[in-house]
Amino acid sequence: MKKVSVIILNWNGSGMLRRFLPSVLRYSSVPDGEVCVADNGSTDDSCRVVETEFPTVRLLRLNQNHGFAEGYNRAISAVEAEYVVLLNSDVEVTEGWLSPLVTWMDGHPEVAACQPKLLSERERDCFEYAGAAGGFIDRYGYPFCRGRVFETVERDNGQYDTVVPVFWASGAALLIRRKVYEDVGGLDGAFFAHMEEIDLCWRLRSRGHGIVCVPSSRVYHVGGATLKKESPRKTYLNFRNNLLMLYKNLSPRELEPVMRVRRVLDVVAAVVFLLKGEVENAKAVLQARRDFRRMRDAYTEVRQDNWRKTVVVDIPERCPFSLVWQVKVRGKRTFNEIVQSVNKYES
Repeated sequence: MKKVSVIILNWNGSGMLRRFLPSVLRYSSVPDGEVCVADNGSTDDSCRVVETEFPTVRLLRLNQNHGFAEGYNRAISAVEAEYVVLLNSDVEVTEGWLSPLVTWMDGHPEVAACQPKLLSERERDCFEYAGAAGGFIDRYGYPFCRGRVFETVERDNGQYDTVVPVFWASGAALLIRRKVYEDVGGLDGAFFAHMEEIDLCWRLRSRGHGIVCVPSSRVYHVGGATLKKESPRKTYLNFRNNLLMLYKNLSPRELEPVMRVRRVLDVVAAVVFLLKGEVENAKAVLQARRDFRRMRDAYTEVRQDNWRKTVVVDIPERCPFSLVWQVKVRGKRTFNEIVQSVNKYES
């Protein structure tokens, strides 16, 4: 069995492979490791590029575009390794990036998954939106990170260089124990893309597994390479999947009050999009809510199974406050400002 399989999921991304795969091959050397490209039914020349230009890479051919979530489920089922790394095709890794992650996991068997520090490939002294230095979530399902809160992205001045427990690790660069991944059911294939790693991490934390960010490992992420940030499709998937995630994982005592507040917040979000002239994004929010209601009953058994296996109800990294209130009303912009403000208020 391999020690580590680094798996890059690709769909019509031959340009990204040519640009970023060389750094992965150059800097991902660990004893008994491998680099794999799982091709999600590409129609461009991606497979030829891997076979001819990167012959040491293991190519896993999937029969169609299964999306991010199910694509990784199928790819991970095809490898045998103690650890697997989910690595986006638009990530530039740095020398020695993998060793701190593996070393931390080897020394902390209670930890199921970890991520490196994610920095922006375009502005290299700034954090990257999709993960930064580790993710958290507020009471109503809004994710945020050390280094990124809503649209505010901080410069990296070493302020988040400690290893800390987090609620979620970014799917852009996620190292996880393969057996644990399979035991908790992997990513939710119905999500297709977006929020799937947060849902997976919620299951990990609720079943007693730890998740950390190891900032001594550093990678650079382009971000938004598949769906642009303003894409109505991305808006739809984020809102729909976030609601499904809440329904699957919230405790029975919290489910109704949290979902009641979310109905109001989602309507407000749609109105804000309208006022900004983003009609398609407003429609996407409302469509997401309609499709959530349509899909909800199919998740009843999933929700019940989650709760049968839950051992940690009050996860410390799931913050009890409203992120919207802290940012939009109280004017807090960074992770540290929010945490300090909440701690002062509670004391």
